Amino acid sequence: MTPQHNGAVPPGIRVPDAPITLSTASVYPEKVPSAFEIAALLGYDGIEVMVSTDASSQDLNVLRRLSDYHQVPIKSIHAPCLLLTQRVWGREPWGKLVRSKEVAEELGADVVVVHPPFRWQREYARDFVEGLARMQEETDVLFAVENMFPLKARGAEAGLYLPDWSPVDQDYPFVTLDLSHTAVSGSDAIAMAELLGDRLRHLHLADGVGVTNKDEHLVPGRGGQPCGPMLEKLADEGFRGHVVLEVNTRRAATRAERMEDLAEALAFARLHLAAADRTWEVTSGGEVSRRGAR
Repeated sequence: MTPQHNGAVPPGIRVPDAPITLSTASVYPEKVPSAFEIAALLGYDGIEVMVSTDASSQDLNVLRRLSDYHQVPIKSIHAPCLLLTQRVWGREPWGKLVRSKEVAEELGADVVVVHPPFRWQREYARDFVEGLARMQEETDVLFAVENMFPLKARGAEAGLYLPDWSPVDQDYPFVTLDLSHTAVSGSDAIAMAELLGDRLRHLHLADGVGVTNKDEHLVPGRGGQPCGPMLEKLADEGFRGHVVLEVNTRRAATRAERMEDLAEALAFARLHLAAADRTWEVTSGGEVSRRGAR
């Protein structure tokens, strides 16, 4: 909560205004309509639609009706880039991105999340950086390329993506940073954020303990990733992108347990995004001062 004095926000305090949204993947094996319902009940600021084999995730009219009914805006679209979605919206990868952009524009979403090409998509990969830049020139929707991870076997790494699993050294104008993926790759998430600078426009907030080849997507705070420090860093820097809870709740035995996990995830995000604000206090003399400034 933003500290106030006599009903006013003290000068110099920045209120973090990054929306905290829920990925529809976070309610699996429930369907997309459940994500909208849960997001509305828990008070999320919006939805990221993971376009998947769930027919409702692919249908523009269904998505619009769900958003209108629950009064939950769709803030981002995750293009169907997974192995399991190779046939969703056709098999041609550029066609998938065009369709994702069109849906985002129709629904008023700000971002399309994109994975780098798989290694066997050589023709797509050859023109990926330049082609994505050309597409970006044609829309206000941001194409944010997500960091992935290498596969490991007997101590060796096998590259699964081209030009690379890491976006840091690529010429992508916008990037999504996923903290479950940094756990799998053994990356320093804070260092990656520093290197990305203003290109970091989208955060997939999840946790992981770094199990080899296992993308865990734990509720933040349950693994070893710097989820709290990352949010506090972004808040200090005035981050205005999206914070998306993309967590795995498959082990939840009931809807109530799933909602408890997603409520905990939302509370964690709000708490740490507001951490910069909590360093302010009203003194006994009625003056506003900063306490424990970093």
